[in-house]
Amino acid sequence: MDPGRFEAHADRPHLTELRLSAFATHRGAGFPLGPLTLFAGPSGYGKTTALLAYEALARLGAGGEVGAVFPDPVACVPERARPDAQRRRGFRIGCTADGPEGPVRLDVAVQAEPELRIVGERLTSGGLVLLETALRDPTRRTVQASWHTGGSSPVTRAPLPDDRLGTALLPLRVAGKTDGQRQVLAAAEQMVVALRSVFACDPVPERMRDAVPMGDGRLLRDCGNLADVLWRTRSECGRRHGQLVTSVRTGCAGPVVDVLAEPLRDGMLRAVLDRGDGLRTGFERLGDGELRYAALALVLLTGPGVLEVDPPGEVPAAMQTLTVLADGLDRALDVRQRAELLRLAARMCERGHIRLVGAVSDASWATRIDGVTVVHLDP
Repeated sequence: MDPGRFEAHADRPHLTELRLSAFATHRGAGFPLGPLTLFAGPSGYGKTTALLAYEALARLGAGGEVGAVFPDPVACVPERARPDAQRRRGFRIGCTADGPEGPVRLDVAVQAEPELRIVGERLTSGGLVLLETALRDPTRRTVQASWHTGGSSPVTRAPLPDDRLGTALLPLRVAGKTDGQRQVLAAAEQMVVALRSVFACDPVPERMRDAVPMGDGRLLRDCGNLADVLWRTRSECGRRHGQLVTSVRTGCAGPVVDVLAEPLRDGMLRAVLDRGDGLRTGFERLGDGELRYAALALVLLTGPGVLEVDPPGEVPAAMQTLTVLADGLDRALDVRQRAELLRLAARMCERGHIRLVGAVSDASWATRIDGVTVVHLDP
């Protein structure tokens, strides 16, 4: 990969590393993240786990409550982890975000047993600890937090709730009156912006074959409402829709002159391919590979306004990056489809407004495509 191709977008906050210090099957692991990253390896070696950890950090960065982010926290604890004297077990994850403030590190320790809570957090930049939290009194639902202040009082201490990420709460707690406080705020905001706008996508062909009611036109995680999204996007952005048609034409069998949704008598919408000779093929007739290819192409060619994500509204769009997490990226795709999809992803990621982190069983075919970072999870 040529890093120079992406230098123009270095000011957009983005993750450059995912760390799984102790998380499910991973211990002491650190994974580089490029604009287009593929986790590759046999089943059971932690590809899906890595994507789940990334999504969990994203949800915490968006202010999510730890119980909602980790509905089954015990499954995140390394299998051989032994409880301490207080019968506590947990897991640790982290990441590095680059951007205008330079590399900023976030590391989080979560207690899964006997109670789910965030028991430790550290935000650092340039070797300086900007925020640090620790559980001092297990009987209280708070952690003791200290953040860099500078000036006459180098550190400010205060309790923070143990069910939220402190980094996401700092903009509400730090006044920004000193240089130190402004440094803390800038680093925290860079991390939060890098973590927000994540769309985890795993198209389910069975859902995509069904007619759907007209809704808000925001694509769901399983892409089951694809027809509703096509109804909206075909009229809103002709250029992007034309790109989608071109991509679908490459990945689907037979002629394709348009991809659209047609209304049925009962008010439902049905996704179809227009073959150009008066014949329309409903998505219910397409193969699993064609459906997954079409859905993933649509995700890559649209933006946060069309996907079910929660972008930071206070941040200009020019500074935001949408990250797509695609587990089983190559599932059901044939050789031609997976290559064409990855080429499309490389083109879109090169522009800087979108990043892709996917999981594949084998990435030997992907190394021939420029712009791909492959993380091998080998036996």
